[in-house]
Amino acid sequence: GKRCLLYDDMVDTAGSLCNAAKAIVDNGATEVYACATHGILSGPALERIENSCIKELLLLDTIPYPENAQPCDKIKYMSVAPVFAEAIQRVYEEISISNLFE
Repeated sequence: GKRCLLYDDMVDTAGSLCNAAKAIVDNGATEVYACATHGILSGPALERIENSCIKELLLLDTIPYPENAQPCDKIKYMSVAPVFAEAIQRVYEEISISNLFE
């Protein structure tokens, strides 16, 4: 009866991510959201995600969306640029970057 969040560092073919989401729903979750740092999205990944019970998959924009691929409404991207820019600025100013991750 809960909303769940799955987190992974990388989504390649999305098999493990989609199977984990299904297992969570089969055990009573009402919704499953997922996020990952790197969305490689190769092979059957987009079809698997589209047909999965995952409500939304948030990816960082560290890897571009596959060329010539159909859009997947479940996938949303978040830019890493603002955090990277702030970290670079702090390094040059010799200010700690640790609190960026608190």
